[in-house]
Amino acid sequence: MSDEVNVDEVINQCVQILEQIANDNSVPRNIRRSASEVVDKLQNGDEQLFLRASSSISILEDVSNDPNIPLHTRTLIWNVVSQLETIPTDK
Repeated sequence: MSDEVNVDEVINQCVQILEQIANDNSVPRNIRRSASEVVDKLQNGDEQLFLRASSSISILEDVSNDPNIPLHTRTLIWNVVSQLETIPTDK
């Protein structure tokens, strides 16, 4: 049961960081849109958690390669990706 709380905590932390990015006007619009898309995906309870995390990681990796992304935002995105990679495949 403690694993469940930990996974929920990881998702909540990721969502908070992504919402911060999505609401930051210094970040290009396409990156903010992708951050919002990932938040929606992570909060979508219809899909298995591992699948949501995997597709979110894929989107975020694409976004982090955008040449227009501010350095601090890229660091935040890498942090989120690292956290999402801790989600076990059986969830």
